[in-house]
Amino acid sequence: MSDRPLLSRLDLNLLVALDALLTERSVTRAAERLHLSQPALSASLARLRTHFNDPILARRGNSYELTPFAVHLADHTAAALEATRRVFESQATWSPEESTREFSIYGSDYGFVTVGSVVSRLAAQRAPGVRFRFMLHNPAIVDDAAARLRSADGIIIPHGPLSDLPYADLWHDDWVALVADSNDAVGDTLTMTQLAELPWAMTYQSRSAFTSAGRQVQQLGIEPRIEVVVESFLSMTHFVAGTSRIAIIQTAIAPLALRTGGVRTVRLPFEPTPLTNALWWHPVHGRDPEHAWMRDLFVEAGGIVDAGAHVTAPPQ
Repeated sequence: MSDRPLLSRLDLNLLVALDALLTERSVTRAAERLHLSQPALSASLARLRTHFNDPILARRGNSYELTPFAVHLADHTAAALEATRRVFESQATWSPEESTREFSIYGSDYGFVTVGSVVSRLAAQRAPGVRFRFMLHNPAIVDDAAARLRSADGIIIPHGPLSDLPYADLWHDDWVALVADSNDAVGDTLTMTQLAELPWAMTYQSRSAFTSAGRQVQQLGIEPRIEVVVESFLSMTHFVAGTSRIAIIQTAIAPLALRTGGVRTVRLPFEPTPLTNALWWHPVHGRDPEHAWMRDLFVEAGGIVDAGAHVTAPPQ
């Protein structure tokens, strides 16, 4: 069955109204957000209720709350609105020097301070109107990456958690252990016994969000004694300093950790598997010339990070 009869009866303004209503959960606030009169938005809500055969907003005392169906619609509506915006922002001829496009990229703080910062500097020089929105990912976003990347431009993440999506390799990195300056029990290299006995501060710890070095520790038969899980690499210094904890971070951001103070880096008692960091995107963006320009920019920035010429270099 064709979608054309259904789509021909709909007004794209209803999608904008629906997104505002789902976000604000109030006709008054949604009307203010869209700079419309309250009766005009009430009329849109009535049309949406008729179309979906659902109240969308249900009164609870002096306020409104979303119906279960409306909660289900929320993510789809935001993604549809973003996809629609991209369609109408597309240009037959595109010049990066004149573009005002915003690229949205998921990633970790590690990805942002390394390749993300280089990308932003290159873009500022070549396409001053282009803007980047760097958004922190989490395990739920990684689990749902294929759907999320329909409305976002990419995600910076190493090989491992994702598959069956197009990608471009950006840069390689290694792992180093972090311990407190005051931890005299650890020398220049951790021992396997210390890996098993000392407490850990871990970054990410779920089925889809993990570090290859942390997984490797488990594959060696050691179950880390985890005291704290932090979904941030740059914060690890604060959870290690002044404690007996171990943490593992990437070598590219080790200078930043040392600059914070209270910690030192030591070698691991095994050869950690190197990281290959990549930019991943949804196939829907494959033929978009603006997206292709952005991908090339990330690859160039990845080469700069690989060569060590990035912002995390320690001060002289």
